[in-house]
Amino acid sequence: GLRVTVLLTSSLMVLGAGLRCVPVSDLEIRKKLIHGGQLLNGLAGPTVMNAAPFLSTTWFSPDERATATAIASLLNYLGAAGAFLVGPLVVPSPNGTSHLPLVSQSNTEHIKDRIEAVLYAEFGMVSLIFSAALAYFPSRPPFPPSVAAASQRLSYRRSFCRLLSNFRFLMIALAYAIPLGVFSGWSGVLDLILTPVHVSQVDAGWIGFWSIVGGCVVGIAMARFADFIRGMLKFILLLLLSGATLASTWFTLTCLTSVTHLPLTTATLYTSCILLGIFLNSSVPIFFELFVETVYPVPEGITCGVVTFLSNVFMGVLLFFLTFYHTEFSWFNWCLPGSCLLSLLLILCFRESYDRLYLDVVVSV
Repeated sequence: GLRVTVLLTSSLMVLGAGLRCVPVSDLEIRKKLIHGGQLLNGLAGPTVMNAAPFLSTTWFSPDERATATAIASLLNYLGAAGAFLVGPLVVPSPNGTSHLPLVSQSNTEHIKDRIEAVLYAEFGMVSLIFSAALAYFPSRPPFPPSVAAASQRLSYRRSFCRLLSNFRFLMIALAYAIPLGVFSGWSGVLDLILTPVHVSQVDAGWIGFWSIVGGCVVGIAMARFADFIRGMLKFILLLLLSGATLASTWFTLTCLTSVTHLPLTTATLYTSCILLGIFLNSSVPIFFELFVETVYPVPEGITCGVVTFLSNVFMGVLLFFLTFYHTEFSWFNWCLPGSCLLSLLLILCFRESYDRLYLDVVVSV
């Protein structure tokens, strides 16, 4: 049930955030505590990333599910948007790319104190969330809102066998995992990518912030549209991935200004990056709903867990190569339009079906 899972998840986050705040002077011990805290936080990640479709099925009717999935999944992204702001605005940059007046008199101890302030604030926030979940977070409503919510699901073993043998699911799983994994790795080092084109850490943070906020707004709007006009998930994804391919190509060509002679300005970088974030981030809840519809009655948590794992694998592989090829980022930028174009082709070839929606709309009638 949701209550036990959420309590376990939030307790892991509290413990992980607490380990990072332990005041130890020995740097080796401190490093191990921080790595341990990050590991516990990572163990909590699958619930945060994958529970949204299960939450929407358990609590909401068929004409509200896509919207509920979008809100539950995209609010998680607002935390990442806040990180883009908190980092540059609270912690001064050590590489001289920040415009903050703090940088001129900053030193190692000052930067260390500011980082610790961020860690303490995060510990306080996750502790508050855990307390709220402990006080009130029911597993399910008194009555199921739909036939699908009350229906029996497959076991874990049968679910994995069904997923791995379903070619259509593997197609859309790759269509989701490749561009979202590449984009996650790319946005995580966005300040490094933009430093060679003389964009400050603060500007890079604002670009990441607005791309995620825009993605949240557009994603919820698209999900609401999907609830009103059912059976349009593939069409919505085609629109979003086409926009992502064009925006990522624009950004990559702009960064090659010496070759393409396109205008390299703050406005063009802001616009292309923000549009890319909007198109890709807003596709997440639409993908989640399509996954669940395609492989029903496989449980939502298992389905979304598999695709999130694949996305993390692609992100990890990309960041692994970044450790070897970190002096020049043009190859990293070209991975973006390539992954978006591949995803677009996979969606074009995909044959959609709505098994869960058929159960709720036809069988219930």
